[in-house]
Amino acid sequence: MRSIRIEGTQRVDPQTVRSYLTIREGDRLSPAQLDDSLKALFATGYFADVALNSEGDVLVVRVTENPVINRVAFEGNSKIEDEALSSEVQSRARIVYTRTRVQNDVKRILELYRRSGRFAARVEPKIIQLEQNRVDLVFEIEEGDRTTVERINFVGNQKFDNGDLRSVIRTEESRWWKFLTSDDVYDPDRLAFDRELLRKFYLSEGYADFRVVSAVAELTPDRSAFVITFTIEEGERYRFGDLDVTSRLPDLSAEKVRPLVTIKEGSWYNATQVEQTVEKLNQEIGKFGYAFVDVRPRVQRRRDERLIDVVFEIGEGPRVYVDRIEIEGNVRTLDKVIRREFRLLEGDAFNTQKMRLSRQRIANLGFFEKVDVTNVPSSQPDRTTVKVNITERSTGEISLGAGFSSTQGALADIALRERNLLGRGQDLRLGFQVSQEQQQIDLSFTEPYFLDRPLLAGVDVFRIIRDNTDESSFDLDTAGVSLRMGYRITEPLSQRWKYTFRRDDIDPESDASRFIRKEEGVSYTSSIGQDLIYDTRDNRFEPTEGYTLSLSNEIAGLGGSVHYLRTEVGASWYYSLLDEVVLGLGGKAGYVVGLGEDVGLNDRFFKGGESLRGFAVSGIGPRDSLTDDALGGNRYTTASAEVTFPLGLPQELGLRGRVFTDVGTLGGIDDNDSLIQESESLRASVGVGLTWRSPFGPIRLDFAEPILKEDFDEVDRFLFSFGTRF
Repeated sequence: MRSIRIEGTQRVDPQTVRSYLTIREGDRLSPAQLDDSLKALFATGYFADVALNSEGDVLVVRVTENPVINRVAFEGNSKIEDEALSSEVQSRARIVYTRTRVQNDVKRILELYRRSGRFAARVEPKIIQLEQNRVDLVFEIEEGDRTTVERINFVGNQKFDNGDLRSVIRTEESRWWKFLTSDDVYDPDRLAFDRELLRKFYLSEGYADFRVVSAVAELTPDRSAFVITFTIEEGERYRFGDLDVTSRLPDLSAEKVRPLVTIKEGSWYNATQVEQTVEKLNQEIGKFGYAFVDVRPRVQRRRDERLIDVVFEIGEGPRVYVDRIEIEGNVRTLDKVIRREFRLLEGDAFNTQKMRLSRQRIANLGFFEKVDVTNVPSSQPDRTTVKVNITERSTGEISLGAGFSSTQGALADIALRERNLLGRGQDLRLGFQVSQEQQQIDLSFTEPYFLDRPLLAGVDVFRIIRDNTDESSFDLDTAGVSLRMGYRITEPLSQRWKYTFRRDDIDPESDASRFIRKEEGVSYTSSIGQDLIYDTRDNRFEPTEGYTLSLSNEIAGLGGSVHYLRTEVGASWYYSLLDEVVLGLGGKAGYVVGLGEDVGLNDRFFKGGESLRGFAVSGIGPRDSLTDDALGGNRYTTASAEVTFPLGLPQELGLRGRVFTDVGTLGGIDDNDSLIQESESLRASVGVGLTWRSPFGPIRLDFAEPILKEDFDEVDRFLFSFGTRF
């Protein structure tokens, strides 16, 4: 072969084509060399067609170049944005178009739709020819409906029926009311999670030999839904046999931690109880400074007797000290904001309980999406490094609120807030609230570590205009400023102090009670108060266990025109009776006494509405018999018992019921006049309620029937509230 001629190239340099040939000028042509050269040129991806022909002693290489993609477009997609699809495909503008790459892109797009539950999606790639060997690539998408789960079957279950097992797994059968959840959409990852949930359920019920043989998902003929079938083997049910603890730690005897094993011999085997016992042992041993101790449950089956013996083996581990604390992931939040929440310091003996508490305190800041606190070995065998990995979240808020309450009427509010000002953990808030009964504006600033000490300090400036004409025939205009300071005495015990100076302007209506009209005008209050709170609840908003104790005192008369001493005490207790059934008991009492003067209208207690369901706002207590205006009282006592429970409806609906009883009394007004109706007899009501965590905000409805009341009390059997923020 004398020479090689390249034909058909436009963008690709002919020398580039020559470089991929395995044959050179002067070589003898052979079929193997031609075949290798052909494969090498096709493998470049540059060419749609290649032909090698011999014309005399000249090898002619004719190529047809693949076009260049001008742009990539998506049509027909509404459920997945263009940006998400573009990030998934490999085809891009200004790169060479190849069929293989486009076919792979189609598979990726389909996989993306399948992950979102749309297995009926179809993708058709189309090309639009342009000049200069360019093309527009268009993916025409038919998204289809979400592929739901039509039916879930179980094969091999004898001890538990299908309904019981469906309640265990996460995947649900599709029903019309499940528009608020995606658990009825088929997800292969969730199916794998369901297998694990089934395993844990059976192990917690004593079936130690349980296994999931298979979990098969089959599309219906119309490809609109899946039928899922779990094939399981339950096996025999076991009881706990012998339970023991062994320790190889030199200064920790097994007897010291044996009381932590509360499992009863002869009870049904429960793998969850075993895991909880391991956790309790780890926590207790962590108090002694052992970081890498290994507590392992050694399980021995006695199949003939259907018993499982468990020995909790405590392995040897060195006493470890904290070498250093490393924080990663905080871009905006200062290191010291995170470090000051740690209950461990460099050089301290390592304590797993303190590390766990540190993680909880960091998470409670509310600044982070994710908080991981782990420990790894350091350079020395008796040292450990504590690593903190966080993911920050946005802490700036603009919230708009709207709602309705039977005590406040229609309401709306707007608030601007930054909970982590300049990354220093400071809280700045400006809020406005308008309702039929009240208008309020307030500005507050909080420094959680004043003077770099665990001392909370804050200031509030506020103005509140309240319409009390329905209850007591007067309007109240309050403006003032408060200075706050708080600190934690122990982990559950905290104390807060507050100084307040406020101006109150009482404006009675012309037909108001004479006891109210005599207090018309402006008064000034200068007061200092404290709150002592002991709180062990597991959740501040929906507690299921724990209790609270509180003591509040306030004294006014450090200047100003008002002088009084106010004291309030409160307690609450929560206990889980059954799964998701919670008993709550609570009580509160208060007393205010004037210092050298009668207690003013604005400083008395008013009870009813949310504080005593079944009665109207300010519905109990002293009242003018002529005008029926509520006058408030100097002392009160309230108590409540409530049981909250699920309604047996799908959990995603967010509906919970409750039954309750409220009791209380209010009285002790300073005015001694025959026109005042007053009785400190006990008032009581019983009722039922419903809470719905709706997509539009929480909705709460209570119906209460007073069973003990006075003739002059105001009754309101319905209490309704609705609100949302966005």
